[in-house]
Amino acid sequence: MVGRSTSLVVVSGLAGAGKSAALNSLEDLGYYCVDNLPPALMSKFADLCEKTGSTVNRAALVVDARAYGFLGKFAQAYKNLEARSGSVELAFFDADDSVLQQRYSETRRPHPLAGDDDILAAIHKERKLLEPIRDLSTRVIDTSNFTPHDLREFLFKLYGSTGDELATIRVVSFAFRSGLPKNADLVFDVRFLPNPNYIADLKLLSGIDRPVSQYVESRPETSEFLDHVENLLRFVVPRLGAQGRAYMTLAFGCTGGHHRSVVIASRVARDLEAMGYSVTLSHRELIGETEEPASVEEV
Repeated sequence: MVGRSTSLVVVSGLAGAGKSAALNSLEDLGYYCVDNLPPALMSKFADLCEKTGSTVNRAALVVDARAYGFLGKFAQAYKNLEARSGSVELAFFDADDSVLQQRYSETRRPHPLAGDDDILAAIHKERKLLEPIRDLSTRVIDTSNFTPHDLREFLFKLYGSTGDELATIRVVSFAFRSGLPKNADLVFDVRFLPNPNYIADLKLLSGIDRPVSQYVESRPETSEFLDHVENLLRFVVPRLGAQGRAYMTLAFGCTGGHHRSVVIASRVARDLEAMGYSVTLSHRELIGETEEPASVEEV
C-alpha cells in the first residue's frame, strides 16, 4: 500500500564532479540518501519511501559509472519513476576534463574506470558511458569553478527551499574571448559600454575596484541599460519560479572579463538581493584574484 508521495532527487554525473558532496549536503538537508544504487532498484526504493507509515518525504539516490553493468536499464527505470505521483528530478554533476584531472591528481584516488588507462582516458570513457543519462537530466550542475564550500552553499540554497520561488540566482561575469559560461540561462553583452581598459589609471584595475565601478556606473548608457535589465528580470524571474525552476544563471560578458562585465554583474547581483532573492556572484576571469567583500555571496 502506498502512502504519501516522496520528492526524489536522482544524482548522477562524472567521478570527481561533486556527487559525494551533493549527497552529504542533501542528507544534511533531511533527505534520505542511498549511494550507488542499481537502476533496476530505483522504483523499489521509491516504493519503500512511499510505503504507508514511512516518514520519508524527501529522498536522494546516486546512480553513476560504478554501476556500468546496469546502466543500459537506466532510461526505462527513470521513465518509470517519472510516471509516479511524487516529484522526481535528475541532477547531473559535470566539470571540465582538466578540472576533473586536477582533482584526481590532488586526492590521488583511483578513477573507477581507470584500469590500465590514464586518468584523462578514464574520464573520456566515463563521459561517453554517462552521456545518455546526461541527456535525460532535469538539470546539469557544472562544478568546474566551485570549491567544496561553494558547492555546499549552492546546494543548500537549491534544495533547501520550497515553494514557487527560485531558490537561488547565480550571476556570472565572463570574457567573450574565453567562451560563454556553461548553463547560462540569460546572456548579456556589455561590450557597448565605455571600456576602462583604455584609461591608463584604470587599465590594471578590475571591476571590483571602486575607481573602475565609479567610471562605468557614472555613464548614462550604463544607467539606462541597468534599468532595462531590472525591468526584464522583474518580469522573467517570478514567472520562471512559478514554472518550477529552482535556479537560474545570468551571465554578463565583455571583451576581457575584467572591467565592464564585473561591474555590471556585481551591480545586478546587489539589485537582485535587494529584491529579496538569494544570489551568488562569481567573476570567472578573476578567479584566484583578491576580491572585495560583497553583500551577496561570492563564489
